[in-house]
Amino acid sequence: MRQKIRDRFRILRDREQDPGQQPGELEHDPTMQELDAQVKDYRKRTRRRMIIAAAAVVLVLVGVFLVINLQTYTSVRIIDVYEAEDAGNSSYREFGDGVLKYSRDGIVLMDRKGEEVWNQSYQMQNPMVSAFGDAAVVADKGGNSMIVVDQEGVKGEIETTLPIEKVAVSSQGIVAAVLHGDGDPQIVCYDAAGNILAELDTTVTGNGYPLDISLSENGQLLLVSYMTVQNGRTVSNIYYYNFGEAGAQAENYEVLTDTYEDVIAPTAFFMDGDTSAVVGNDRVLIYRGQDTPSLQNTIELDKQIKSAFYSPSYIGLVLKNEGEAGYELRLYNKSGSMVMSEKFTGDYSNVKICGMQVIMYGGTQCSVFTRAGVHKFEGEMDEAILEMFPVFGVNKYIVMNANGMEVVRFVK
Repeated sequence: MRQKIRDRFRILRDREQDPGQQPGELEHDPTMQELDAQVKDYRKRTRRRMIIAAAAVVLVLVGVFLVINLQTYTSVRIIDVYEAEDAGNSSYREFGDGVLKYSRDGIVLMDRKGEEVWNQSYQMQNPMVSAFGDAAVVADKGGNSMIVVDQEGVKGEIETTLPIEKVAVSSQGIVAAVLHGDGDPQIVCYDAAGNILAELDTTVTGNGYPLDISLSENGQLLLVSYMTVQNGRTVSNIYYYNFGEAGAQAENYEVLTDTYEDVIAPTAFFMDGDTSAVVGNDRVLIYRGQDTPSLQNTIELDKQIKSAFYSPSYIGLVLKNEGEAGYELRLYNKSGSMVMSEKFTGDYSNVKICGMQVIMYGGTQCSVFTRAGVHKFEGEMDEAILEMFPVFGVNKYIVMNANGMEVVRFVK
């Protein structure tokens, strides 16, 4: 019986255990170990190739970027043309995402394809435009009418009792105007509907004559640069008026007055809600503060100023070189530190900051510098430039001229 069972069943014996193998431990298969090593090696090689490919792509992109942005272009290629009626008899100003076109007969907001967004007709002999943020005002210099506009259209109309000399506007549409008749000039602030908010007392023999005015973004602060003569010396008086709580108890809303002898300061402006500046013949004064501003920095200049311009981030100056032809272009940040200085030749009647670029043009001539000091363009357009600013795309710009709106690209 036992023999039959032995014949029917085969007894399986355990293999001999590896002396280095612990009881219960899985046996190492040399084939599996080799396969694992090959997989790891393949993954390592694949990862290395991907890193090299990504680095190559980055290097190519950096190279393309440097080629595009570190060279000077001398020609333009016209991409699109959007013709406009009476374009040659109009003036233009970049405004938000479009362009304001204005003349003696009216003002129009156009989009970046030359299409009309809205229009407002009027009759003005000498229209001038001031803009800040979302609002703009067109005023009849020497006349008595003003129209406040924004991206949606007309916000209101204002009639003055005396001829208009200068205007400024806040982003909310509050307007300040220097009015000049037979006597001393007046400074009057209006809301967009034409209601008088404040009237400031000024005298030529006291404060002086207002050379420039500027409103803060919210319309609460008014900056005025006056010029007068005292004891045979030219004096600049810098006044800040506050129409909010800080100035409610102050005489004539005055919260700060600074006096500078032997200085003429024809340019004053707010850069943002907290920073403002005054440009004199030999210095730039930077003020800070939303309620009661105070002088934060003075930039002393050793060259004569040809023109001054600004953006929310930078103060720009064109200075006349001494002992050599040409000019120096400088940019300062809001703290008063010089961040760019480049020399150039050529006379340009219009200079502006657009983002990280300085655009200069006059007649058909144009020159563009970047914030990094790269001379991006030096050349000539076919028609006289009336307005110019960059748009999205590589080296693309909108140029307004007598033909209307042109979209151009800088080329070699």
